[in-house]
Amino acid sequence: MSEMMGHHAIVTGAGSGAGEAIALALAARGARVTAIGRRAAPLEALAGANDRIVAVPADVTDAEALSAAIAWATERNGAPTIIVANAGSAQSAPFLRTDAKLFQSTLDVNLTGVFNTFQAGLSRMNQKRPGRLIAIASTAGLKGYGYVSAYCAAKHGVVGLVRGLAQELARTGVTVNAVCPGFTDTPMLQRSINNIVEKTGRSRAEAEASLLNVNPQGRFIQPEEIAETVIWLCGDAAASVTGQAISLSGGET
Repeated sequence: MSEMMGHHAIVTGAGSGAGEAIALALAARGARVTAIGRRAAPLEALAGANDRIVAVPADVTDAEALSAAIAWATERNGAPTIIVANAGSAQSAPFLRTDAKLFQSTLDVNLTGVFNTFQAGLSRMNQKRPGRLIAIASTAGLKGYGYVSAYCAAKHGVVGLVRGLAQELARTGVTVNAVCPGFTDTPMLQRSINNIVEKTGRSRAEAEASLLNVNPQGRFIQPEEIAETVIWLCGDAAASVTGQAISLSGGET
């Protein structure tokens, strides 16, 4: 498949989960992919799986380092046409136990990280060519969940950023969208299940069932479903789709 031939895609949080699936899906369709993440080892393994992927370690909360990584990628692979801001993290705590440090660190990764990624990527796009800015948000950007108020605030902020920037760029050929998956079968979900077991004393099966029941289809979203949604948003058929928060949640939102 070669529908992405000639494209250069930058994907953050590419070392595992949805980011890994997105990077592989884009590369499989012919795009050159720059995989960015904090940990070098999984990125190098990803790059080893497909010669169209290059690994560049960088933290999305470090604007200077991220900008340098994207500048290097632009020198190597040309101006980016697709930017996927996927990096994220979640930590649960009751609101009164959510201190300022936890709240700020959650915003830093999940909201400011998207801002940093979009700003560094957009500034290096060829303004004469259509482009795609895609944030991997969450159903937590569309509704509330208990014990993750900081995460909900950050993801709602991502959706707001996407909607505002989409209006600003509407006449440029660059679309801006958010993909909002529900609970997804990734390492981050497994950590959440472990946390429920540890804090509530429930069995692992009970903890998993409590999350499965949120989805009307009774299942977890698969990373490949997120990747395929990104692929669609990158295609010509989605040229008029911008400023949208696309829910992948089995009917939850």
